[in-house]
Amino acid sequence: MMKFLRGITMKQALLMLSIVLMASCKSTKVVTGGTVDEKLSAKSVIKAHYQNQANFKTLNGKVRISYSDGESSQNVSVSIRMEKDKAIWMSAPLGIVKAYITPDRVSFYNKLQNEYFDGDFSYLSELLGTEVDFSILQNLLTGQAIVDLRQEKYGIDLFEESYRLTPKLPGTLYKTLFRIEPKNYKMALQQLSQPLKNRLLEISYENYQILNKEILPNEIKIRAITKDNENNIALEFRNIELNGAVNFPYSIPKGFKEIEL
Repeated sequence: MMKFLRGITMKQALLMLSIVLMASCKSTKVVTGGTVDEKLSAKSVIKAHYQNQANFKTLNGKVRISYSDGESSQNVSVSIRMEKDKAIWMSAPLGIVKAYITPDRVSFYNKLQNEYFDGDFSYLSELLGTEVDFSILQNLLTGQAIVDLRQEKYGIDLFEESYRLTPKLPGTLYKTLFRIEPKNYKMALQQLSQPLKNRLLEISYENYQILNKEILPNEIKIRAITKDNENNIALEFRNIELNGAVNFPYSIPKGFKEIEL
């Protein structure tokens, strides 16, 4: 663990922490099955997707992260806490690395390097190749679409036992693709690309589980590709509890060097 934390750069750590926030929970019952209905329209599938949004107040648990950038690979487990619409907090063992994110702030520090970052979402947006804010992170957390699907018209077809949605009017700068699973109309895959910049962000939800009657992601795989780099992250969530009391102990240690990104 110490070797892993000492070896990661600030950029790698921020990428890993931000992508972890695009995930969700593990419980005891895996959601399986579901048959696509070829008669459903895109409008009907989108409506069902928003009718099945998760509705919880707090989240508390752990997540195991497997990370690879093509040159090295690492594994680490961290604690994660969330209060919906208000805060997301993460901590590596012994608080060596911590992150605290609110709707207005992204903050992170690393005790092994005596460094910290404290700012807005602009760096995460640049890192992931798309505009990121707190709301988008929450949507990813619960298996919801990263954009409001109700604001555009989509074509629909069937692909690998899921509903595949593509915009009828493709964007000039961004291209999006969504696959929705038929059992609970949650995301099976989300893809955002910038062809002119050779960028791709792809989040695939391996399966979902039931926790306190909520349907939430369990295992997630992420690819973040730029012109020069490809980062792959696999997530497995453990010991997740919903709607319990949570707190967010966080304070940047004195004397740490601020990272200007």
